[in-house]
Amino acid sequence: MELKDKIVVVTGAAGGIGKGLAERFAREDAHTVVCADIDIDGARQVAETIGGTAIPCDVSTEAEIKNLIAQVEDEIGPIDLFCSNAGILTLGGLDVPDAQWQRIWEVNVMSHVWAARHVVPRMVARGGGYLLNTASAAGLLNQPGAAPYGVTKHAAVGLAEWLALTYGDQGIGVSVLCPQAVRSEMTRGHETSVAAIDGMLEPEDVAEACVEAIREERFLVLPHPQVLDYIRLKAADYERWIGGMRKLNRQFGGET
Repeated sequence: MELKDKIVVVTGAAGGIGKGLAERFAREDAHTVVCADIDIDGARQVAETIGGTAIPCDVSTEAEIKNLIAQVEDEIGPIDLFCSNAGILTLGGLDVPDAQWQRIWEVNVMSHVWAARHVVPRMVARGGGYLLNTASAAGLLNQPGAAPYGVTKHAAVGLAEWLALTYGDQGIGVSVLCPQAVRSEMTRGHETSVAAIDGMLEPEDVAEACVEAIREERFLVLPHPQVLDYIRLKAADYERWIGGMRKLNRQFGGET
């Protein structure tokens, strides 16, 4: 899929990976890049810089995602690429309160469900479209010190797989983004954490990897290529992999 002249929506576009994606898609001469975020002032700043459009959206609410999709299609045109990117980090383990588990579940998982629920039927009806869902390497491996994050990112990867196998024959392309640490407000203060063990990438580097994957219609987007080796090790010898992750957990004291 080429992005030239395409209508693209990016959630979480006010900063971090979302901002990097919006800026990169604009350089691909997308028709319109819609910058959606609960931080509407930040989204407007990005949109003004790239000549895009800003729309407020709290992805933890299905109605707001539904309205975002309807507004874009009614006022701009059919969405070619929907980037369900917004996400949050919750640290801790079994002691994390239920309300925080529910919040991260809604943002990191259900937002992808709701986006697909309301945009995929439209795409199928007109013959095709593309989804880019931001998960994390934690969704393929896990995240010492952050049970809610690791669990929800696993679910996000599982949903992306399901979408790809279910709608691939109906013209829907799916890519899932699984980086390790990326420089953003979410990772501020965690520059020496386990997530950054293979280096912390800049958002623009991640966005470049996404453009390449979308162009090739490749499912798995791994800006940190080492993650592929870790997946292979996990699949080849699960017990050894668990042992290695326990060492990391001890080394970093449970810090993400």
